Amino acid sequence: MPHRAADASALAPLAAWHAAVAAGFAADEAQRQAARHLDDCHAALHRGDPAPRGVYLWGPVGRGKTWLMDQFHASLQVPARRQHFHHFMRWVHRRLFQLTGTVDPLPALARELAGEVRVLCFDELFVSDIGDAMLLGPLLTALFAERVTVVATSNQPPAQLYADGFNRQRLLPAIAAIERHMQVVGVDGGADHRLHPGAQCQRYWLARPGQPSALAAVFDRLSGGQAVSTAPVALGQRSVGALRHSPAALWCRYADLCQQPLSAFDFIALCDRFPAILLGEVPCLSARQRAARIARGTEDGARLVVAGDRQLPELSVHDDSVRRFIALVDECYDRRVPLYLEAQVALEALYTEGGLTFPFRRTLSRLREMQLERFAQT
Repeated sequence: MPHRAADASALAPLAAWHAAVAAGFAADEAQRQAARHLDDCHAALHRGDPAPRGVYLWGPVGRGKTWLMDQFHASLQVPARRQHFHHFMRWVHRRLFQLTGTVDPLPALARELAGEVRVLCFDELFVSDIGDAMLLGPLLTALFAERVTVVATSNQPPAQLYADGFNRQRLLPAIAAIERHMQVVGVDGGADHRLHPGAQCQRYWLARPGQPSALAAVFDRLSGGQAVSTAPVALGQRSVGALRHSPAALWCRYADLCQQPLSAFDFIALCDRFPAILLGEVPCLSARQRAARIARGTEDGARLVVAGDRQLPELSVHDDSVRRFIALVDECYDRRVPLYLEAQVALEALYTEGGLTFPFRRTLSRLREMQLERFAQT
């Protein structure tokens, strides 16, 4: 996974923020303070300090955290890598599998990374999986021991990561490592900057019963006379059903992408191949939560075993597909691939109840930004 080439013309974080304000950005004091902390880290790295403290930017959606981190990353003149956090963790799982049989694979992986980069930048650090929770503490500890500087954005402060997760104590070493080796900075100027300024560009429609899909005209406009196919789209050893696809766009039903056993890697492949994605027949994703249940081994069925019992999270009947939908939106947003949606309900009503209301706030904010012309030129 090679790091990007340095941009010698890019401004340091605080100078980039001042330039953006001069060009019309809202003067957000919380952003300025965050830029100052990033500037301090930037200066320490270029002075050659052996182990500069990283920065952990957290706050509600749309506060400019990703923009600030991207300015920091673009201006670095030292080897660095910038990734969405869930992409990084999937790479870690895959690399650990390749290191099967290696003594202490996590320190080995940290040494490998330290040989390639001095800085890791993670966008959207969010832990929802026990496998990630178990790995993150030892991995971060090993990275910091190798003097890798980490800069990250998140919607949560470190102490609230994986707050209701099963076996959360497995994440506590990661939280301790973050708080020891990173400056934790709240970024909340009170406004969602994704919503303004900018001209509107409709990429979300309400389905009209008995009427043709609005996505048909969008697909025709995007495809512009190119060859069109209705054949399934091959993704490695599996395929995805499609209403239509061309070199310019993919048009699928919600069931095709979100109710099938697809992974984030599949969405990465789709965004690699198609400049735009159209998703129709999106249902209302809200649903009443199912009652939580106690999970025990079959040998515990005759009596309550305190040490072995655990409470399962409450999930709505749609939450498996909603996780995939969130991953699809994240990938499209991160790659600047416009996502055109036609749904049964208005955008604000798409998901209001279920076990994923917190991560869906970010999804909703990103979908709102996709309704602006500046999101993409498509």
